[in-house]
Amino acid sequence: MMRALIACLALMLTPAAFAAPSPDEAYADAAMERRARSLYTQLRCVVCQSQSIDESNASLAEDMRVVVRERLDAGDSDAEILAYMQARYGDYVLMLPPLQANTLVLWGLPIFILLAGGLLVFVFIRRQARALPVELTPEEEAELAALMEEEGQ
Repeated sequence: MMRALIACLALMLTPAAFAAPSPDEAYADAAMERRARSLYTQLRCVVCQSQSIDESNASLAEDMRVVVRERLDAGDSDAEILAYMQARYGDYVLMLPPLQANTLVLWGLPIFILLAGGLLVFVFIRRQARALPVELTPEEEAELAALMEEEGQ
């Protein structure tokens, strides 16, 4: 049992080890390393599309990390680095794209889907409530009484 637990734990930690930066990518200064890693998580790998450059092992992600480190070494601020990467790769490179006319669909679509789903649920519940008979007609009451007498109730 213990071996299985250790094996599962090792398998869960393996992707994190592969995503870790290589020794030549790490800064000796811990504050600078935190800053670089923070920037890495804000930038999307344009090859992988769903991973940040911090998580990606693609060669382009490695090149992007190198560019971020070069810009950090040049003394650029985080905002300047993000703006540089955005100018170079477009809005898509940012994990959180800015709210602009061309990105309104990205921001508005989840809200629209949520509202449309809520409206569909509301309409469905209303129709179900209307489909239920509120009151039995005299003929239906007589038929129900006859059925209940047959059952012995």
